[in-house]
Amino acid sequence: MRRQFVAVLCAAALGAIALSSLAGAGPGKAARDRQVYATIKDLMESIVDPSADVLWGAAGTVVDEKGVQETVPKTEEEWLGVRRAAVRIIEGGNLLMMADRDAAPAGTKSEVPGVELEPAEMTVLIRKNRKSFNGFAKALQGLGLEALRASEAKNVDLLVEIGGRMEDVCERCHQTFWYPQAKRASARK
Repeated sequence: MRRQFVAVLCAAALGAIALSSLAGAGPGKAARDRQVYATIKDLMESIVDPSADVLWGAAGTVVDEKGVQETVPKTEEEWLGVRRAAVRIIEGGNLLMMADRDAAPAGTKSEVPGVELEPAEMTVLIRKNRKSFNGFAKALQGLGLEALRASEAKNVDLLVEIGGRMEDVCERCHQTFWYPQAKRASARK
């Protein structure tokens, strides 16, 4: 059974290589041919934000009416959840860096007009400063990779520290591309 499975995989790989060479498609061309379906807002709401919330909530101190509680992953399943969130952060960065992705779906309006830019303005700003935007996405990926390693090492202290740095990267990106007026206003004070 295992030999049949390996044989099928080898045949599929050889077929893919043959098709690729017939079409003249190398890895670079394949990457350029990727179609963008979701917006940055879609990716943030569906992949990046929920995954960051898992990392931020995995380890730390909660002070509430019940007192002080330390939150840490305790089971293999909880650590696996942290690992999976880290992987989503890493790959979410790749998706964010794909060109021609709008900030939000067509017709979407700012949730806080006058504080944050309109989505169409965000798209223009991101396209104009693509290198900077990609730099934030790469920083996010780097933190995701660190969180992946921390989850594999079950290093709670490192997770807390990574969470703080991740919050900083996210906020700097938002100040640059979502609500740059707030950044300018605070600089004038």
